[in-house]
Amino acid sequence: MNFTIRRLIPDDVEAYRAIRLEALTNHLDAFASSAEDFVLRSLTDLEAVLEQLVFFGATGADGRLVGIMAYDRGRKRESHRGWLIQVYIKPEMRGTGCARALLDAVIAHAGTEVLQLHLSVASHNQPALRLYQKAGFAIYGTDPRFQRVNGRYVDEHLMVRFFDEAPGKNEHV
Repeated sequence: MNFTIRRLIPDDVEAYRAIRLEALTNHLDAFASSAEDFVLRSLTDLEAVLEQLVFFGATGADGRLVGIMAYDRGRKRESHRGWLIQVYIKPEMRGTGCARALLDAVIAHAGTEVLQLHLSVASHNQPALRLYQKAGFAIYGTDPRFQRVNGRYVDEHLMVRFFDEAPGKNEHV
């Protein structure tokens, strides 16, 4: 499948809203946010999110948004760190290289601003863990019972990639 990676802008708010709502609705245990809370946010609020964070999107051949990843840079004493957040790839795009291309775009951008990029991922999400490990991320901890969804606890792995060290040489982890 063909796709294009580009930076999202506030004009993409409707497409962002649709894919984010799909993610929150279909993958309850993958995000700390809920679909119920998200639908209460105004388009103006969501435009502000698109301005505040650095979002990359994958668009399919038809121009439809098929994947998103966002980057948030730390502030003040954490300005050397960034966070990968709001990761979602539509099911039909999984296994196409779309997720890796989006991740590479975020890594390339973050690498110009910070020394390390962090993320958290549900411990049972093996495809995501493999993707992140192939991209040079390493687990440095696990947050047990990070959230409770439908009566089931979900642990989160905390991962980091250091830009000032060679991949696979994360001796601090």
